[in-house]
Amino acid sequence: MTQAPSLKTFSKTLSGMDCGNCAKTIEASLHQLRGVTEASVIFATEKVRVSYEPELVSEAEIINRITALGYTVDVTPAKTLQVQIGGMDCGSCAKTIEVGLQEMAGVSQASVSFATGRLQVSYEPQQVSETTIYDRIKALGYTVEQSSFADSDHHTHSCSHDHDHDHEHDHHHDHDHDHAHPVAKPTQKRDPADWKFWISNRRGQSVILAGVGLILGLLAQHLALPVWIARGFYGVGIVIAGYPIARAGLFELRLRRADMNLLMTISVIGAVILGDWFEGTLVLFLFSLGTTLQVFTFGRTRNAISALMDLTPPTATVKRENQEVTLPVENVQVGEILTIRPGQRVALDGIVVSGTSAIDQSPITGESIPEDKERGDTVYAGTLNQSGFLEVQVTHTSNDTTVAKIIHLVEEAQGSRAPTQQWVDRFAEVYTPIVILIAIAIAVIPPLAFAQSFNVWLYRALVMLVIACPCALVISTPVSIVSAIGAASRQGVLFKGGNALETAGRLTSLAFDKTGTLTQGLPVVQEVYDLGKVSTNVVLQITASLEQLSEHPLAKAIVANARLEGIELETPVNFTALPGKGIQANFGEVLYFVGNRRLFTDSGIGLSAVAESLLAEIEQLGQTPVLIGTTQGLLGAIALSDGLRLEATEAVRQLKRFGLKHLVMLTGDRSTVAQQIAQEVGISEYRAELLPSDKLQAIEQMRGSGVVGMVGDGINDAPALAAADISFAVGGIDIALETADVVLVGTDLRRLAYAVELSRRTVSVIQQNVVFSLVTKGLFLLLGTFGFVGLAIAVLADTGTSLLVTANGMRLFRTKTIKD
Repeated sequence: MTQAPSLKTFSKTLSGMDCGNCAKTIEASLHQLRGVTEASVIFATEKVRVSYEPELVSEAEIINRITALGYTVDVTPAKTLQVQIGGMDCGSCAKTIEVGLQEMAGVSQASVSFATGRLQVSYEPQQVSETTIYDRIKALGYTVEQSSFADSDHHTHSCSHDHDHDHEHDHHHDHDHDHAHPVAKPTQKRDPADWKFWISNRRGQSVILAGVGLILGLLAQHLALPVWIARGFYGVGIVIAGYPIARAGLFELRLRRADMNLLMTISVIGAVILGDWFEGTLVLFLFSLGTTLQVFTFGRTRNAISALMDLTPPTATVKRENQEVTLPVENVQVGEILTIRPGQRVALDGIVVSGTSAIDQSPITGESIPEDKERGDTVYAGTLNQSGFLEVQVTHTSNDTTVAKIIHLVEEAQGSRAPTQQWVDRFAEVYTPIVILIAIAIAVIPPLAFAQSFNVWLYRALVMLVIACPCALVISTPVSIVSAIGAASRQGVLFKGGNALETAGRLTSLAFDKTGTLTQGLPVVQEVYDLGKVSTNVVLQITASLEQLSEHPLAKAIVANARLEGIELETPVNFTALPGKGIQANFGEVLYFVGNRRLFTDSGIGLSAVAESLLAEIEQLGQTPVLIGTTQGLLGAIALSDGLRLEATEAVRQLKRFGLKHLVMLTGDRSTVAQQIAQEVGISEYRAELLPSDKLQAIEQMRGSGVVGMVGDGINDAPALAAADISFAVGGIDIALETADVVLVGTDLRRLAYAVELSRRTVSVIQQNVVFSLVTKGLFLLLGTFGFVGLAIAVLADTGTSLLVTANGMRLFRTKTIKD
């Protein structure tokens, strides 16, 4: 997979410029630096913004170049403000906020993700305050729902800056009398079906009051009351519903941009000028109603990670000086001991040092069955302790836990732009100006060139302005991406972005690494053989009794199998480890040997023809034999091999059912082993005895025939993962997050089939949304040009289409499991 150069961007304040030529001089000089891809200097605001490749040039070198030219760069550390924005109903809103903030002196960077509703601002506190930034956001017509303030010391303050939130957030914490950690419940949001929703926020209130004005005006007309009374009611509705829209639209005009707010404002003013007060009020009412519903419905898709955030307790109980102390999780250090009682959530990642319990890990791994934990096992923050008392040694601080990494990954993924979205954004940049020009032509040309009615063609032009904003088209992709990524994260599948989601949906071939992916990566007892002198149970008992003192993986597998069979182990005497061969020990007067063929050969113990045949048979199956015998000869053998993952066969079957027929296994293991594993799992094509470079070459060959995915554990197959069009990592989150495009948390390979099927559904939904939006826009452009639709119908079509594509995309959020 070809990686684009990673770019970094910084923005600084300059001093020393005395004319516009100074700005051009700095720009020209910076462009000469190798690695600088873009440099922009604004003389009026004294700001420089540079994009560069950090592998080729450093920020310090860029600053030194500016200083060498005789100018001063303010290197005071910038502060960062992260804000959750309310009131956005399409991607144009996000762009408006970005542009509106970036023109402020002291703001070096502003980035808004419409998909997540999150704004991040870097600013110089000497030039602009946090309050001023909030005021600008409010002036643009949006609200601040929540914020966190981060500086170089990573302090965080939660605050509220606007009481006119579109949604209310009620956080509740339950406290028991046993020092349980408070657990935040999910945010409660009112549904539009609830009347309280409409009276509890500004948007709902505006819709209601505009509707009242519309109805009273219509009633006055019906009763033949004086015209000024009806227009008075209509005027009230227009002012109430139109004020926030007009305010945002005028700000757009200042920025020399045209979004739906500006176009809608012009259309309503035009309708009033033409004397059609009723239609002007109806247009605003429908627009306000549609955007309110749209903001709410899209907001629901942004809640994928809110449950994860709420799961992590804000405090932890820590043992300090033989006492239990309750502290904020931010104050707990690595190495400290947490105490976790039944019913409490684990506050931080750690290792169990005392106690046993069953832990519900479903929020992290998606596993519905609790997992038993004992000394030495890992537990994750946010998981629920169900039964026993545990003491856990902290291994990660609060900002470095597994759940924190998952939250960050999902946020980044939801905010990323998929290839289809990038195409839509480019299309929208061209579409809107063209339609505005058509609207101007419609308003001017027929009256001037053909003596047509000015009012008729002006009205048609106003209809075209309403149709000019491609809201439904712009929203069609991000709502689908956010919904799918949110659904996947709840099932233990983490996509790194919209690009990964779309690519997975176009897969034609999939390659599997064997060890640690299709198999467990650990030896498992496959068969216990005896040679007729003792039973297989005795063979297993003697072998496990000797091996219980060994730390070798084969020994652990044999001991685990014996205990699983309920075999009681005995303690040998005169235990001796023989490196590279095995072990020997006594039971009574008999000396037993457990190990490989070399142990018996070097000890002078001959192997019969039957024994040799048995060993050849085991090795032919690609298994490893562990021999057990005495000085008199071989008693039996235990065959071990890398155990197949329990769900591997079912995962392969599901992938084939979804139409992914070309499945290949790549392994460095012997051909006999590869053949056996491939047959067991249901993969017809395999390539064995491959070096990492051979796996890389195999992936590159496969890419010639379509979109290729690679599934590995992220440890020893990094080159092949990087070469594939999309990579899937199974198992450990820490390594997988760094190496793969998609992370399958845990070991259940069926999540791979879920990821592929969800991706295909997502691609299908995106295509449906884009086609539906384009067809609808094209149809109403045609109808509007010839006067077959009015302003109200145009607005209804626009907001209705937006709601329909949003609802269609939100269906993905309910994708839970693969149905057979």
